[in-house]
Amino acid sequence: QGSRGAFPGLECGFGMIRAGSIPGRLQTSEKGTRPMISRRHFMVASAASVALGVATPPVFALDRPKGKVVLTVSGKIGIRNAGTAAEFDMDMLAALPQHSFSTKTPWYPEARKFTGPLLREVLAAVDAQGKTLRAIALNEYKVDLPLGDALKFNLVLARLMDDKPMPVRDKGPLFIIYPFDSDETLRAERYYSRAAWQVKTIDVLE
Repeated sequence: QGSRGAFPGLECGFGMIRAGSIPGRLQTSEKGTRPMISRRHFMVASAASVALGVATPPVFALDRPKGKVVLTVSGKIGIRNAGTAAEFDMDMLAALPQHSFSTKTPWYPEARKFTGPLLREVLAAVDAQGKTLRAIALNEYKVDLPLGDALKFNLVLARLMDDKPMPVRDKGPLFIIYPFDSDETLRAERYYSRAAWQVKTIDVLE
């Protein structure tokens, strides 16, 4: 986490945004999804239901992770595979459509390439229904960010940096990263402070 951990978060609230309509300079690789994760059309529908704040009845289920759990999503979600939460191993996250972008950040001297599923697609896979996301890091540092950011911008839950897995000492294994270079609005402290690294849990709040 460096000297300040995963960073402080701020506001919540968002406007209605249609899934799939978000512009951005992304390189997209539509990998084949496994049955354990909602199919593409269902993820889009679920993301739309998140934007609307209307529950969508779950149609597909998540399998239990077969490998080490790297992400737990809890709170206001409609699809679970571990009691009151949804758990993912790295293979499950890799089975979602993968997106990449390169961006400069305050933490590295040069632009770095980040790859992983869009955060909104992870939320759609669990039928998230809240307005605020609380990202919890490995060291228990917490940061709140508006769920609306995941709908308005192409946030990636990065599992690769420069095409390589990220070790814990270099902000891994998961990093919620904004495409800072895609929109000058994002090149501001309010958004830099929401880019959470070493993420282990996302709690979906009201």
